[in-house]
Formats: sequence, structure tokens, C-alpha cells
Amino acid sequence: MQNNNDNQDKDKGRQGAEIKEYGQPLASPSPIHIVSIIGQIEGHMNLPPQNKTTKYEHILPQLVMIEQDPEVKGFILLMNTAGGDVEAGLALAEMIAGMEKPSVSLVLGGGHSIGITLAVSADYSYISPTASMTIHPIRMSGLVIGVPQTFDYFNKMQQRIINFVCAHSKIEEKEYRRLMMQTDEIANDCGTILVGKEVVDYGIIDEIGTIRVASQKIRSLAGI
Repeated sequence: MQNNNDNQDKDKGRQGAEIKEYGQPLASPSPIHIVSIIGQIEGHMNLPPQNKTTKYEHILPQLVMIEQDPEVKGFILLMNTAGGDVEAGLALAEMIAGMEKPSVSLVLGGGHSIGITLAVSADYSYISPTASMTIHPIRMSGLVIGVPQTFDYFNKMQQRIINFVCAHSKIEEKEYRRLMMQTDEIANDCGTILVGKEVVDYGIIDEIGTIRVASQKIRSLAGI
């Protein structure tokens, strides 16, 4: 019995040696985090299960963790969103804009509607050459705004969005409103679709870029 135990111990020792020899060490945690905003931004109401969504109640704690973790030096906001809940989008944008940790946003595919506020909330913003942004007024379900109070509420909400975008980008409010109310680009609706360099030319996004340049920029801002 003793010999059997000795043999088992030797076998374990050989297995351990093999693991040490052929195994790979775990990668060190990166000081730069990635925060993804994908699909529709979901707010207080759950969207249908077939919708691809980003839940703002999941992103807010992630942002708090990034802000409080001394090992995290900055983050990239990776975006491909159709927009979504206005107040949820504004809440996330205000959170990002108020953080001490440096941030860079990168729009891939699209950063539409309330996604524009998120894109400009970062310290520096990029958009890929083929990505697009749709600027339009706040929409609501149904065809009729029933009472003046509802109309006033929508006006105030719209102004909150305009104020934020213009405060965190280089576009003037008059120009942003013009793009928002344009009637010759979107069928049966008003608004403007901008692609890649057009978004940069209007001063909404800082620069055309890719994940490579976004990574270089955040490391520069973080001093690493």
C-alpha cells in the first residue's frame, strides 16, 4: 500500500511539473477598461426579448467601479447603438462627463439619436469612416400630442439634449437645431443622417479613427 501511495505522489509531482512547464500565465488586468453600448439603450421599461439592448442599470455600476478603482486608469466607450430611452441615455452621458478618469468614445456602425449625447460625453471622441449618426427631434408613440403640458415637457427634454451635445462638442446650437429639423433627408420624418467625416466636419465628433488610435489616445490621456 505504501508503494502505491508513493507512486501516486510521484505521478502528481510529474503532472504538476508538466503544468508548470507547458501552462501559460494569466494576463495581468488591463488598466484600460472597455464599456460597450450596443443595440438600444434600455431605460425603465423592458424592451421585447428579440431586441439587442444595453441596460443602463448595468452600465452605471460599471462606471462607478471604474471611477473608484485605483488600478483603472481610463476607459474606452465602444458604441454601436440605435439610440433608445432618452433619460437613461442622458443619465449615462452625465455620469461619463462627470468622471475624473479619462475617457475616449469610438462610434462603430452607428451612434444615433440619444447615442450622440453618449459619444460626445467622453473626453475625446472618434467615429469610424463608415459609421453614421442620425440627428432628429424626440419622438413619441402615437400621432397626437394631446395636451399643451405634454408638448412643453417634450420641448424641455429636447432642450436638455441640445444643451448637452453643444456643451460637449464644437457644434453651435443653431446649426444643431437646423440639422435636427431638416425635412428633405428622412422620409415621413425630419432630421439629418451624417456619415463619418461629415460628423467631424460639423464639430460633433472630434476625429475619424479606429480602435488603434482610440487605444493610443486613452493611454496618452491616462499617462501610461
